[in-house]
Amino acid sequence: MARGRKVGEDSKVTRSSVREAEPATEGVGAGRHSGRRSPRGRGLLRWSAATLAVLILGTATAGYLYYRHLNGNIKKDELNLGDNKVAEPTPNAAGQTPLNILLIGSDARDTEENQELGGARETFGSTPLADVQMLVHLSADRSNMSVISMPRDTLVKIPKCTDPDDDKVYPASDGRTMTNQSLGHGGPGCTVATWQELTGIHIDHFMMVDFAGVVSMADAVGGVPVCVDANIHSRDSQGHGSGLKLEKGTHPVQGEQALQWLRTRYGFEDGSDLARAKAQHMYMNSLVRTLRENATLSSPMKLRGLAEKATRALTVDPGLDTVKKLYDLSNELRKVEPKRITMTTMPNRYVGARVEPTQDAEKLFRLVREDIALDGRDAKKTPEPEKSPSDPAAEDDEIGILVQNGTRTDTLRAASGRASTVTGLLEDKGFTKASADTTSALSEDRTVVRYPSAELEGDARRIAKSLGIPASSVQRTTDVSGVTLVVGADWREGTTYEAPQEDDRTPESAEALNGADEEACMHVNPAFTWS
Repeated sequence: MARGRKVGEDSKVTRSSVREAEPATEGVGAGRHSGRRSPRGRGLLRWSAATLAVLILGTATAGYLYYRHLNGNIKKDELNLGDNKVAEPTPNAAGQTPLNILLIGSDARDTEENQELGGARETFGSTPLADVQMLVHLSADRSNMSVISMPRDTLVKIPKCTDPDDDKVYPASDGRTMTNQSLGHGGPGCTVATWQELTGIHIDHFMMVDFAGVVSMADAVGGVPVCVDANIHSRDSQGHGSGLKLEKGTHPVQGEQALQWLRTRYGFEDGSDLARAKAQHMYMNSLVRTLRENATLSSPMKLRGLAEKATRALTVDPGLDTVKKLYDLSNELRKVEPKRITMTTMPNRYVGARVEPTQDAEKLFRLVREDIALDGRDAKKTPEPEKSPSDPAAEDDEIGILVQNGTRTDTLRAASGRASTVTGLLEDKGFTKASADTTSALSEDRTVVRYPSAELEGDARRIAKSLGIPASSVQRTTDVSGVTLVVGADWREGTTYEAPQEDDRTPESAEALNGADEEACMHVNPAFTWS
């Protein structure tokens, strides 16, 4: 069933950039923003619906009563259902902080309209899946925006989550499972918790949208131009596919045809979720440009109907639970020019029919954590002062630490005895409770210090500092049960660690697409073309 509770107007805003101020009427404005098994037809279409909800709700001119009515349409759910919290980023010199919003697309078939659009009637009322997950990062200075989409079949560890409705506890997943199942563990707040555990990125808000919202909101903008390099019909002999049928070239798509574009897997490139994500990125960039070129809607009645459908399609966290809060958010998003928007897909590799994050994914997450623009156009930043941990470090001789050998690479065996050597080094420095794990030979490109919870952060940072390991290599994760030092391939010998030069370039494997690229065109698989 679709989650979310109808809300009023008394919720507090979670960030200063999205402020509540309930006016008698809403002002007119326009904002902007930014796998591999069947069925994949949920697409990143909910991202378009969520974005349009932000953009278009801000244009609604209505009386106070209608404003209250729209607020009543919006459903609300808790932001984070996990036990662990990720600290907010340290403000920059101007006191500004980034804004991170997780966009979730639910495949819930909880209404007749959603059922008709989504198909598969046997799924009506079943536990929804988070088939679309995209993290939108708005930089602290509002100069750029980065988007990371995660394939729905990415294998992750889902943390323990507690459903706020009935206090049902969903235990942490036994091993790794598909990330889209996180939504069924109590709601969108568990998807947020899963992202925070994986990435270490503090998430400020989420927005979740369903099928019906996509169609109604795509109609409102009068069509979004998309391009294919050949005639395409997304339908195979067994009836699989979205049904999208377009001629070669650039065409505006809207309504159900926009939904088909965003759902299409059969017919684009290799037929994978990764190809579909690329098509969805092209759509979103084109949508942004369309809105900037013509940000007004011609008919007040059409706008009113759109606002009605948009609000009914949304589930948000308490920090975005009114039209005014959404409008304020749209004002933040619209500050970014299309040329400073970068769409990416989380770097991944196949594990059977599923995928898992690669080391490049961690690099991409680090760039977002450190508020480094993915388009490479940031001015050279002055390093921010290191944030003090919530709990200070214990005395050196009281800090327990496990040292592991992670020097194995694709071409080299693990360097012999590295865990023992570095353990001896720590003992010489006074960390007498250091111990070597001589049973594991891991593969880690860079030396890292990991810790599982906030009370051990100070200990982890103390150890890193004593060895000259940079703060960016201190990571919080539930993959470890205590402070753990993994000696990486960058420290295969010697007793002095030399931190490698930071590479702040976006990994090529993220397949970055710039928001101003008007030449992007999807490659059509020859098996799905027609004449």
